[in-house]
Amino acid sequence: MPSSSRGIATEVAPTVASAAAASSTIAIVLLGTGVVGGALLKLLNTSAAARVRLVGAANSRRQQTDPARLASRGLREQLNGAGEARDNARLLAALDASGVPVKVIIDASASATLAARHAEWLARGYHVVTANKALAGGELSGWRALQAALATGARYGDSATVGAGLPVLSTLRRLLGCGDSLLTLEGVFSGSLSWLFNQYDGSRPFSSLLREARQLGFTEPDPRSDLSGEDVARKLLIIARHAGFSIGSDEVVVESLVPEALRGIDGAVFLARLEELDAPLAARHAEATARGNVLRFLARLNQRGHARIGLVEVAPTHPAARLYGTDNLFALTTTRYNAQPLVIQGPGAGPEITAQAMLADVLALG
Repeated sequence: MPSSSRGIATEVAPTVASAAAASSTIAIVLLGTGVVGGALLKLLNTSAAARVRLVGAANSRRQQTDPARLASRGLREQLNGAGEARDNARLLAALDASGVPVKVIIDASASATLAARHAEWLARGYHVVTANKALAGGELSGWRALQAALATGARYGDSATVGAGLPVLSTLRRLLGCGDSLLTLEGVFSGSLSWLFNQYDGSRPFSSLLREARQLGFTEPDPRSDLSGEDVARKLLIIARHAGFSIGSDEVVVESLVPEALRGIDGAVFLARLEELDAPLAARHAEATARGNVLRFLARLNQRGHARIGLVEVAPTHPAARLYGTDNLFALTTTRYNAQPLVIQGPGAGPEITAQAMLADVLALG
């Protein structure tokens, strides 16, 4: 009898352990294996992601759901030439078949088409973690659809959409949860534009610095994505909307640094004509220097919900004048942080820190 009891115990214990392990596991599908997605794949191979199980991964053309291939450290490279044709339905089927209670779709792309699906996925009960700003920072209707979908109980991990993981949105949420309210917002929200104007002192043409920033990976492959100010506008809209400002994307005044003649042309042609940026910016730099000021690309939101983004002169004592490298700066003036703003500052660009913010959002779901 004792022998039989011991036998039963050894049979039951693994079952209990397996159930506990399954309940603590988070199943994920990764959409986008570019620079940020690739950095996230590296993190998934560390002990920090021990509770995370990758059940599907895809780039824009191909996908993989085979467990053995998903475990390969060369998955990103393999997807460039092998794998099934991209099919979101099959990826979600793999997520459903995982048998894990916490199912997460990670959007590490910049695709507006994918972002438009976030609300639908949330409504279906999947959690979504993303660095994609196109939905929350796009049309106001998209933001409202997102909020409606969140009422179902699914959660939206958006830390990486603003500040490359700096605790901007989490801090704002804590303040709002304590009854505080945002009055004004000012800062440098672009790591690439921060680096460019931290470096730009008139000794080198702006086009030369821009080429260097592109080579370092600080800008998008087509730098107009950064120079246009549209990416900054999306970040401002995300923060403002979280704070209760119902601002449409058409209500943000954005000054683009791309001359009209260079906006609609092919990307390769634009890169060959970067010198056309030099004269206008050199003139503005000279004017600012004559007044003892420096140039910074600032985003600003006032109490009435008026938002403006563009290149401005600031005094050397201004916080934005003392930034380093790709630093972002978010100065939040609230009802309680009124005499002096609450300032959040730190690196605002880089695939590793963005991927880390996404992994943190994933782990918080478990």
